[in-house]
Amino acid sequence: MTGPTLQQHTTDDGPPVATRGRDTRRLLRGVLVRLGTALLVLFCAATVSFFLVRLSGDPVKLLLPPDATAQQEAVLRSSLGLDRPLFTQYADFLQGLPRLDFGNSLFYNEPVRTVLADRLPATLQLAAAALVVTLIVAVPAGIFAAMRRGRASDRGVMTMVLLGQSTPPFWVGILLILVFAVGLHSLPASGCGTFAHLILPSITLAVYSVAVVARLLRSSLIDVLSSDHIRTARAKGFGPLKVVLTHGLRNASLPVVTVVGLEIGSLLGGAILTEQVFSWPGVGQLTIEAISHRDFPLVQATVLLFAATFVVVNLLVDLSYSFLDPRVRTSR
Repeated sequence: MTGPTLQQHTTDDGPPVATRGRDTRRLLRGVLVRLGTALLVLFCAATVSFFLVRLSGDPVKLLLPPDATAQQEAVLRSSLGLDRPLFTQYADFLQGLPRLDFGNSLFYNEPVRTVLADRLPATLQLAAAALVVTLIVAVPAGIFAAMRRGRASDRGVMTMVLLGQSTPPFWVGILLILVFAVGLHSLPASGCGTFAHLILPSITLAVYSVAVVARLLRSSLIDVLSSDHIRTARAKGFGPLKVVLTHGLRNASLPVVTVVGLEIGSLLGGAILTEQVFSWPGVGQLTIEAISHRDFPLVQATVLLFAATFVVVNLLVDLSYSFLDPRVRTSR
């Protein structure tokens, strides 16, 4: 007597049990591979930052007055541990990474974790505000341009987008300060603490991201809107906006999600110049200070922070594909 095998057993609401098990194992294996790759990237970033930052010079020369004697320099260098062999310092640095122990800042004479914890909230606040501005402006602009493809309004939107993408952010910041702070006296030119202080830096930081997301969303939507299922939806009598929002936007979201994820990391990295222009007390400004002071532990920590942001965001974006497009889930 014959009967269905285990591989043929199905549930009432899904594919065969064995098939779902294989998909789960395949997805888990993919996650583990990506986690391993992420750790390797972070290790490489830590190694490169450790050795490159030491090419900038001797920090002892900056920490002591110009008339310091050689003996004073030797004593300070020994107290900072800079007189030990380079690879011994490197081994100690790697041993502290799992505990997030980056040592003490040479300039601030405090644990690096404490210094970063004081500055990180300001940078996260600025990057979050810039991301909100990016999505609020770029998504409607991309949808509008795709729906008005080839018309004057589409060309107008794309011209503004191209202008934003080709304009240096620091120049945008200076221009905004001249107009709204110096000319109109309506917004503060620098500082941190109130919502008004956040407006100009967040707009400055978001200009490039708005252009990138809007252009990609327009291009992706134009491709999707020419597909068969969109023509079917239109034949059923759905309005243009409903067709785009209900049937087109999700299918066009994969490349957009990728770029938005990359832009999150870029917003944190781009905050370095923006924070300098607006005297925003975040990690970006701290990085410039650390480089100018040759603060080796602090520079290494900020580089790793930016690298970890890119790695984690890319990992989350990659994993989100499985939820946005079932075809990606089954192909892994």
